[in-house]
Amino acid sequence: MQFPENLKYTKEHEWIRVEDNSIGVVGITDYAQSELGDIVYVELPQVGKVVKQLESFGTIEAVKAVSDLFSPVSGEVIEVNEKLKDSPDLINKDPYGEGWIIKIKIKDLNELNNLLSAEDYRKLIGK
Repeated sequence: MQFPENLKYTKEHEWIRVEDNSIGVVGITDYAQSELGDIVYVELPQVGKVVKQLESFGTIEAVKAVSDLFSPVSGEVIEVNEKLKDSPDLINKDPYGEGWIIKIKIKDLNELNNLLSAEDYRKLIGK
C-alpha cells in the first residue's frame, strides 16, 4: 500500500496534491479504495461548485458500500475526472494517478495545515 509523501491526507481517506500553488488535485487513498473493493460509480460535483473543507462533495459507490467524499480544502471545483463516468475502476487501479476525482481552486492554502502528513495518515490507519 502506498502513501506518497508529497500529498496531504484527511482522516476520511481523501488525499490532495497541490499544483501551481493554488490548484488541488483530490482523490481517495490506496487504503480507502482497497477497503471499498470494486468501485462501480462515482457521483461527481458540477464544475463551479463551491466546496468547504471536510464537507461532502459527492459519493463513491462500491460493490460493498456507498461512502461520502469529503473535500480536503475549501474552494471551487474547476475540473472533474470525466473518465470516471465510464471507468470508475480507475480509482482501484491508480488511486493517486488516473483515478483522481476533482480539481479545486484552493481558497486558503493555510487549510492544508489542518491535514495529515503521509506519516500521520499511516499511523491513523495502523500501517
